[in-house]
Amino acid sequence: MRKASSISNTPEVTIRVAGKLFQGHLSYLDQLVQTASACELWVLLDLANLEEMDRAGLLYLMRGEGYVFDLISCPNFIREWMSHESLRIA
Repeated sequence: MRKASSISNTPEVTIRVAGKLFQGHLSYLDQLVQTASACELWVLLDLANLEEMDRAGLLYLMRGEGYVFDLISCPNFIREWMSHESLRIA
């Protein structure tokens, strides 16, 4: 996969994720992300209205950020959890 900084001229598409993001939602979200990627669009996941998520959702975001998509308007609780998980995994 390409790193985000290498695709500055690539057209973008924004996918808004609101409410809850749980394991059961990930296959649908991943399908949207993969379809956009197949159309040579860089995906921006807008998480401004995300209120709740599980660990599977968090790990999906962590694995893809900067490689498959970028996160925009990411709530502080998600960034804090990502930081905590990064330390835990390391």
